[in-house]
Amino acid sequence: MLKILVLVLQIICACGLISTVLLQSGKSAGLSGSIAGGSEAIFGGKKKGLDELLSKVTAYLAVLFMLLTLILALLG
Repeated sequence: MLKILVLVLQIICACGLISTVLLQSGKSAGLSGSIAGGSEAIFGGKKKGLDELLSKVTAYLAVLFMLLTLILALLG
């Protein structure tokens, strides 16, 4: 029963990890990124705060995923 619960939590964590990684913008956005970067400097950008939040959530989910994987290995 405990193994099934941990497995379900790991699947949920994996889906969350995949979605947060896909929602992040690339570090090198090319020419369009430099144009948008200029407008963000002028108008103030909220995208930077969202990227920082997604980065932190990704890190927490990655650590949780690793811990759940270790627990599953010990239970199996």
